[in-house]
Amino acid sequence: MTEANPYQLAQVNIGRLKAPLNSPQLKAFVDNLDPVNADADNADGFVWRLEGETGDATDIAVFGDEWLIINMSVWRDTNALTAYMYQGRHREMLARRREFFERVQEAMVALWWVPAGHRPTVAEAESRLLHLRTNGPTPYAFTLRTPFPAQGAEQFTAPAIPDDLGCPA
Repeated sequence: MTEANPYQLAQVNIGRLKAPLNSPQLKAFVDNLDPVNADADNADGFVWRLEGETGDATDIAVFGDEWLIINMSVWRDTNALTAYMYQGRHREMLARRREFFERVQEAMVALWWVPAGHRPTVAEAESRLLHLRTNGPTPYAFTLRTPFPAQGAEQFTAPAIPDDLGCPA
């Protein structure tokens, strides 16, 4: 893909915390949030990431569950996202995720193509995760293991989002 591509890759990942963010158990995770986010901000192919009032997204509600935290970003393509994920500090923290997050059986990560310049909402991310959990990987919501190309992404518009998801749009 080139910079002229009309689509960019959105990703969301959520995690169920094992302890409160201010607990000693999560200190290493919290201490690494700013450096890991700075690495992402400077990574080749990075476009945007969701930020709350604190500069990260730990204060943004997802699925109305206070034990879930969200990370959402937009990248040039899957290669850029993958290159960032598996290097440096992010790779180190990824290897330690079981220290900080509960093991969950349902999908906690979803990818989808967005028009260049679009900034996805939390409600949109929840819709993509729910779709992936229900239908498995499709062009509407997929994973790095089962990616779909951006061609034709405009054919997959978001379904109506239920009002009772308990999340801000």
